[in-house]
Amino acid sequence: MNEKKEILKGMRPVNLGLFFEKEKILAIADLHLGYEEMLNAQGVFLPRTNFEKIRKALDEMLKELPKLDIIVILGDLKHEFGFISQQEWKEVIEMLQFLQKHCKKIVLIKGNHDKILGPLVKWEGLKIEEEFYITKAGVLFLHGDKISASDNFQKAKTIVIGHEHPAVSLREGIKSEMFKCFLKGKFKGKNLVILPSLDLVSTGTNILREKLLSPFLKQDLGNFECWLVEDKAYYFGRLTELRYKNILTR
Repeated sequence: MNEKKEILKGMRPVNLGLFFEKEKILAIADLHLGYEEMLNAQGVFLPRTNFEKIRKALDEMLKELPKLDIIVILGDLKHEFGFISQQEWKEVIEMLQFLQKHCKKIVLIKGNHDKILGPLVKWEGLKIEEEFYITKAGVLFLHGDKISASDNFQKAKTIVIGHEHPAVSLREGIKSEMFKCFLKGKFKGKNLVILPSLDLVSTGTNILREKLLSPFLKQDLGNFECWLVEDKAYYFGRLTELRYKNILTR
């Protein structure tokens, strides 16, 4: 572990968000607001704490940053696929109102859970985008559930996605603990950065062990670099090294 603070030049993790210093942009991913109501309907009685935990985490991020021009939400703002739950009506609107106080503009990218999101964002005067491109920096923001066929994708030097909810397990003896993480690697010659989820109900997908969903990650990830998030993001090297350390400490 070392103090490698930037994922790419001018891009650094701030808690679970990715800050673009020159552009004054904060990217966040996969809030999954309303998740607890879905679990409650299935008989899993989980306290509805995700919204307040997320808002507290965002408060901590924003205290570290200058006034933002843009906040990019990389999809899956809400959780339910086919309808808008009561919890989502309340929490999505409140979250958007909270974020609007801290930036000049919100860019909301459509996630695979955001099929019925239009009525909520229209309420706040926003629209849903398939992607967002920063021309000067050559950075393209996508959700990550599908590969774009746009001209911007061809031009982009760096792709930033969410969707996968990456996490890794660290083992010491018989004890194993999961941590959300950022990943950086390559996809078709472009830089690829994957953000952890801001959903604080679950940790995410153990990328060292579980089957991955994003088409961007259907490749050997051994050379991908990893930043684990606890009180802040810590650089932990390449995934190959993490796999090896986990085997040695069993």
